[in-house]
Parts: sequence; structure tokens; C-alpha cells
Amino acid sequence: MNVIIIEDEKPSARRLQRMLSKMGVETNTVLHAVNESIAWLLENPHPDLIFLDIQLNDGLSFEIFEEVKVDSAIIFTTAYDEYALRAFKLNSVDYLLKPIDQEELMRAFEKFKRKYKQQNSAHLPLTELKNILTQQQAKVFKKRFVTKVGQHLKMFPVEDISCFYSENKGTYLQTLAGRNYLIDQTIESLEEDLDPDYFYRISRKYVVRINAIEDMLSYTNSRVKLKLKNFKAHEVIVSRERVKDFKEWLAQ
Repeated sequence: MNVIIIEDEKPSARRLQRMLSKMGVETNTVLHAVNESIAWLLENPHPDLIFLDIQLNDGLSFEIFEEVKVDSAIIFTTAYDEYALRAFKLNSVDYLLKPIDQEELMRAFEKFKRKYKQQNSAHLPLTELKNILTQQQAKVFKKRFVTKVGQHLKMFPVEDISCFYSENKGTYLQTLAGRNYLIDQTIESLEEDLDPDYFYRISRKYVVRINAIEDMLSYTNSRVKLKLKNFKAHEVIVSRERVKDFKEWLAQ
């Protein structure tokens, strides 16, 4: 697999290289500027994947696409989130905010492998790649939720949420730290907003995050009982009609 990094801050580039190396991914090419990247892409076969910073020392990396038709998949890396919508109009697999977290990096790379890599490590045919990119661009999942607590607004990245549940006509998010907050959404609408790679609706009342599951037990009537991190208020049960799909979701 051919992976390159385009990043103007050399310490950030070296850190990303080390993080990728821990995952068994080696990056031998690191570029630092818009013009340098344009010249390299015009003279070399395009890689399978580019980790691309948005703000480079000689301009925005979007300028590269004005000069070169880039066939590679792209994971954007940036310290700012105002470019997210523009990024997802390109060959974007994911959009990582700096400082990049190792777990988020692994999830983004796994997403790339699922959607873009064939078993023989060859590029997808261009027509098939375009179809996949069109599907990817059509849906951008929520990365954070905001709720009002007293006179303050609190923000919760989805990585810090263990589950959502409904109770007394309200919908709550539960954090991995064990605190819950009322949000202004229904369980049904959450299904559309959450990435199905990480969240699954196990019943009429619960949507759970995969990394919050600590244990699973067989339960009455062919159901499954879940133990979630720091969640003890209620029993969390996978409904019988969802058990088969839930097990498939766990194994994907």
C-alpha cells in the first residue's frame, strides 16, 4: 500500500509517521507545500491514500485539486474544522482534527481499508471509486453533540459517549465517565446522525457505542444483556428481533 503525507509542520509529519508505523503503515514520502505537492503528483503514480493537511505554508491544500486530478483517497488533517464541508466534496475518507488521536487515526484508516482497498491491494476501477465516493459524500455523520446545562453549553465528541437512551419522553446521552445529559433529539433521529460503524440501535430505547461495551451475557427469550462502562441506572437489553443483526454488526 502506498501512503504519503502532505504536511507543512515537520514535527506534526514525523508524529503522524510514528503513529502510522505503530499500525504497520509506512510512509516514505512527505511533502510540505502546495507547489511541491502539485509537482510530485504530476510526476509520480498517485498513492492509495494521502494524509493531507489543509493549511500549508504556501496556501490551502485545496489548490492542489485545481491543478491535478487526484485519484487517491484522502484523510484530511487540520487544526481547524471550518473546512470540513469543503473537504468532504473531494475524495475524503475522513477529517481528523489536530492533535490527532491514535484511536481516531485507526478508525479512519480502517474506514479507508473497508471502502477503498481490494484484497489484492490494487486500486479500485475509477468508475467504482467514483460511485463509492459519491455515496460517502452524500452522508456526513455527527462528530459531536451540544446540550444546554444551566446557562452553559456543553460539547460532547461522539468518542466520549457510551450510549443514548429514552426515558420519560426525553432522550439522554450517557458519557463514558458515567454522566447523563438531556438532548433535544429523538432516538429515531439519532439513528440517521450516528456512524453505523460505531453506533447501533439495540432496542426501541437504546443506541450504544461499540467501545462502551464491557461485557455481553445471554438473557431470557434469546436476548442479550449488555454491560456498558459506568452505566448502572438501567438494564441494557438487546431486543430479540435485533440480536442477529447486532451480532453481525459486532463482527463487521
